[in-house]
Amino acid sequence: MDTALTRRQLVAWRTAIFTIFLIMGVGFASWASRLPAVKVDLGINDLQVGVLLFVAGATSIVGLSLANVIVARWGARRGMFATIITFALGVALAGVGVEFTQSYVVAAVGLGLMGLGMSATDVMMNVEAAAVEQAFERTLMPLFHAFFSLGTVAGAGLGVAMAALGIGVGWHLAAAGLLVVVAGLVSLRAVPVRESMHDDPATSSTRRERFAEVLAVWRDPRTYAIGAIMLGMAFAEGSANDWLTIAMVDGHDQTEAVGAIALTVFSVAMTTFRILGGPLVDRIGRVWSLRILSIAAGVGLVMFILAPNLPIAFIGIALWGAGASLGFPLGMSAAADDPGKAAASVSAAATIGYLAFLCGPPILGWISHEIGILPTLWIIVGLIAISGLASGAAKPIAGSKVGAGHAHH
Repeated sequence: MDTALTRRQLVAWRTAIFTIFLIMGVGFASWASRLPAVKVDLGINDLQVGVLLFVAGATSIVGLSLANVIVARWGARRGMFATIITFALGVALAGVGVEFTQSYVVAAVGLGLMGLGMSATDVMMNVEAAAVEQAFERTLMPLFHAFFSLGTVAGAGLGVAMAALGIGVGWHLAAAGLLVVVAGLVSLRAVPVRESMHDDPATSSTRRERFAEVLAVWRDPRTYAIGAIMLGMAFAEGSANDWLTIAMVDGHDQTEAVGAIALTVFSVAMTTFRILGGPLVDRIGRVWSLRILSIAAGVGLVMFILAPNLPIAFIGIALWGAGASLGFPLGMSAAADDPGKAAASVSAAATIGYLAFLCGPPILGWISHEIGILPTLWIIVGLIAISGLASGAAKPIAGSKVGAGHAHH
């Protein structure tokens, strides 16, 4: 594909996209880790926090839809210049709203920009990661997502340190925003401009044609099948992030500290499998990897729900985290198999996955209010099963060497 690039340029490109995944994780977790302080500084209740999070969620959906159009118009590299700056500005502005102006509205505007920049960057960095993967001809997507996970761990750790040192949310988030901008813009210099197709007047399609290409993806049955894989796994991952600690405390009568340890075990299992996942997929193929992991996630979650004691609950959590680790990245990989439609397909798959991330936890909260948290988790077991059954859709399309199995190096 990118025969024009030297080995050194390829490695620099890969490192740049790793860095962008990492800093997006750091930026996002910097905000999330300070939510208790945000509540205190703004003097708001859980419902008002929920509204702030909803604002970020709503603008995220807008960002996903825009990402398609941005990539079609300007290409991922130029697009990310704008969206990373938007994200960083949003993070910093949220901090200013919380600490310096103590304005709920300013914080909400910041979160809106953050959600917009985050989701649009997310699609574009996944499009670039898929292109890197095709250039290297091996499964790298789980590793890219591991860097995002590592970024969230680092961001949360920094948040804990900042809170312990008594550093305000405003200074903390302003620094996080600055870090994202500097690291992001430096990294983008190593990303090759691959958008010549649209810059060359001879092959340039009209804006209407490009828009039609974006919409055509939604008529492709494979998009929905890949979406089903990602939906189940996004639910499995998102529900753990939002409800695992509560399930430990309310469902299994444990302390908050044990709840925090549970979430840590889940995150570590997930990140570890994302780091180790690529070689496994290259050996046994994308489809079998997804099938085996969906079984692991399902079994782990059932063990957690029914656990008679803590050790079994923790084994269940580790299996759940490991099993849920590759669904999202491999779904992105599968969506990007056809380089011509990669941006539109990745954006469509990401939209389905994001909707599950954003809408899943509140829906689960509403149901658990009626029937309790542990019974509610059976819904996710069902979704994981659907994800496993849909795994066949991730089969690499003809000509793609990534994720086919039987390592060829």
